Amino acid sequence: MYIRDTIAAVSTPPGNGGIGIIRVSGDNAAAVGNTIFKPVCDGGLVSHRFSFGTICDKATGEKIDEAMAVYMRAPHSYTREDVLELHCHGGWLVVERVLALVLSCGVRLADPGEFTRRAFLNGRIDLIQAEAVMDIIASRSEAALQLAQKQSEGALSVRIEGVRVCLLRALALVEAYIDFPDDDLGETDVAAILVSVGEAQNTITGLLSTFEEGRVMRDGVSVLIVGKPNAGKSSLLNRLLNENRAIVTHIPGTTRDIIEETVNFDGLSVRLLDTAGIRHTDDLVEQEGISRALEKIPQADLVLAVFDASSEFSQEDQLILDALAGRRTVAVLNKTDLQQRFLFPNVDRFAAIVRIIALSGDGIDLLKQTVCKQFLHSGTTDSRELVALSRARHRDALVSAEHCLRQFYSGLSDRNLELLALDLRGALQAVGAVTGQTATDEVLDLIFSSFCIGK
Repeated sequence: MYIRDTIAAVSTPPGNGGIGIIRVSGDNAAAVGNTIFKPVCDGGLVSHRFSFGTICDKATGEKIDEAMAVYMRAPHSYTREDVLELHCHGGWLVVERVLALVLSCGVRLADPGEFTRRAFLNGRIDLIQAEAVMDIIASRSEAALQLAQKQSEGALSVRIEGVRVCLLRALALVEAYIDFPDDDLGETDVAAILVSVGEAQNTITGLLSTFEEGRVMRDGVSVLIVGKPNAGKSSLLNRLLNENRAIVTHIPGTTRDIIEETVNFDGLSVRLLDTAGIRHTDDLVEQEGISRALEKIPQADLVLAVFDASSEFSQEDQLILDALAGRRTVAVLNKTDLQQRFLFPNVDRFAAIVRIIALSGDGIDLLKQTVCKQFLHSGTTDSRELVALSRARHRDALVSAEHCLRQFYSGLSDRNLELLALDLRGALQAVGAVTGQTATDEVLDLIFSSFCIGK
């Protein structure tokens, strides 16, 4: 439930910093500013103008800090309420004291995401845009940031609204005949209904097809590096990271545990996991490392299987291939500068084969491009023109809508108008959940609880 009280929170990250920002939103925002902030220039706080002054405890007369204050009168603010921001020095003690002063003015500490929730409830943004705010903050790659920015600008919302309008148009025609039961549903109106529902379904199907790519751009991918000892796995990891992260020696079995690092491949966030060399061994510690490597295979989005091009195909290589059955795998043929002795028994099982020299870096750029192409249709992370689903919540809602439309089509021949209307309403309910028009309070609580306090 939306209670129109005044809330406040620190909007900058915890800890020491150059600037700390305390945000206040609600009807009493201006009164808070006038109570604790004393501007250098006369005239008080003017909407959307920064003022320089001091923050003081009027009860004691103590000066807390020099600060800048900006007041934004509703509805021209982030929440569409009166908003005050106090920009003080970023030491944690200063920020905490300023926040305490604000709260002493009868202001409540904001819940996580409550500022953005008020922006949503006041109609400034829809639920897709609200979630995109958090995605912008959490972006770990250029691709994720681009996609989140497009969603915050309303690109996906426009598509969803188009679906909703089509469904409303079809439902209006169906309900018109329900209201006048003596009239039969004419072929012209049936055709108009089918056109509207068809447009909605085509858009839904198209958006659902973008989910995997959108999810990858938002969340990144996990890429597991496997191979037999001394195939060059650790050398490959070091080359991909451009640093000596893993120990490289001529002694087999050097890597015993999972080494995990995150890197960007042309803007795609990739979580690399280097593993113990897979082979038969009596070493108990190495056995544990191999066991952990095998356990990670089903969890990875992609496996880079590294093979030594200078050695013949061995039982250890076969052991690796057996473990990778059914998994999306790129074969990496390393040490290609040496005499070639390696032959694959079956090349069709791989998504791609890339030849590299890990020690010199030859073929590494091609390998990165190959990884990107496994997840991105265009092979590039440039998402400036992409309108895509990136959250499971959006996908699940549209899957439900698509199910309702399939039921609609299957019942069309019976001409049971009440059931047809029920299917269309179900689709509208599901589509509305994406933008928040039909989202329940429980769903909103779950979404905004994942936000940071102050946003």
